[in-house]
Amino acid sequence: MELFVATGNPHKLIELEPALPGHTLRLPSDAGIEGFEVVEDGGTFLDNAVKKAKTLFSIVGEPTLADDSGLVVRALGGAPGVFSARYGSAGASHRLEAAERNAYLLANMAGKEDRSCAFVCCLVLVLSEERLFAVQEVCAGILLREPIGSGGFGYDPVVYLPQLAKSVAQLSVDEKNRFSHRGRACARMAAIMAEIEAEP
Repeated sequence: MELFVATGNPHKLIELEPALPGHTLRLPSDAGIEGFEVVEDGGTFLDNAVKKAKTLFSIVGEPTLADDSGLVVRALGGAPGVFSARYGSAGASHRLEAAERNAYLLANMAGKEDRSCAFVCCLVLVLSEERLFAVQEVCAGILLREPIGSGGFGYDPVVYLPQLAKSVAQLSVDEKNRFSHRGRACARMAAIMAEIEAEP
């Protein structure tokens, strides 16, 4: 299946392509749409993913896939949540970089004993105005007290996976595809897409 991915970030394709083998992923720019961006004002990851996928579908008229993801920390009432990419930037002179967001998050966790957290990924596939599919998966972990590892991006260095005894930033590409929230969501979406392609 050929899909347009509702993002202006080429890095998203780097993560999605190995997790969706056999499918061709395109960026909006491949359809001549430069600077594709959607205001993510939904209250949930599903709200935002649906909005992004439907917005791009309304432009290209071809199957679209959108991802909305973030980190949920129990002791912070679910924050950063849907604001993960913008966490700590409200009122700041610039949008915080990943390392700055991680430092801000860890500062907000000072003195908190419950360090349970989870990465969440919602994927939405839009095939027509009336037909869409959504999956949402998680990767549960423990928030570290300082970053570990140099791989991945975003909050990966501050989330520890006890079952693997590694931070997410220490995972190989294969491990990340198998255990991450996005990898798990992609596996479920790939199964849905296989069923769709098998339809008479």
